[in-house]
Amino acid sequence: MSGITSAMAGHLAIGDLQLAAAGLSSILAFVAGAACTAVLVNWCRRREMQSEYAFPLIVEAVLLACFGLMGRRFEEHHWLLVSATVGLLCFTMGLQNAIITKISQKEIRTTHVTGMVTDIGIELGRLVYWNRGVHPGSQEVRADRDNLWLLTSLVSLFVIGGVSGAIGFAHVGFVIALPLAAILLVLAVVPVVDDMRNIW
Repeated sequence: MSGITSAMAGHLAIGDLQLAAAGLSSILAFVAGAACTAVLVNWCRRREMQSEYAFPLIVEAVLLACFGLMGRRFEEHHWLLVSATVGLLCFTMGLQNAIITKISQKEIRTTHVTGMVTDIGIELGRLVYWNRGVHPGSQEVRADRDNLWLLTSLVSLFVIGGVSGAIGFAHVGFVIALPLAAILLVLAVVPVVDDMRNIW
């Protein structure tokens, strides 16, 4: 979103309204995805359901499956459907980012690498800080090693996912999204089934 917002501002500055509008539509799709997660999570919470995070995951899985199955069509009609593809992916990113943000209570945003790398830098600064010579009674500066490990793992997994996704797309194409959709469905189906049993 940072890159799209910067590009949109640049296009507005040079008067390229068509590309600026494309950027705005991508941002709005991301916001709509995050809002969809909030609606689904709150709807489940109000009903005391176990599947509060599973429903957004199912929506994400279905959208990824659509992308994987329809990708070839997108390629064939590039001029017509590229905006829809970008919108679909931005909506899915918004869903996913909001799920993790909700689970972590606003501590982690998995698609927000800039923030995670900043937090890694802060924790590393705390880790190497020399606490000698401080005033009596002042608190020592300590790194949160668990948080540092978590953030480093997330950024590493982001890179690994990006590399494997690019390699998979180069060799298989859009179908590479289908195993990811299947994994999300497997993760989400158990709490949804449990809630359905309770309702029935």
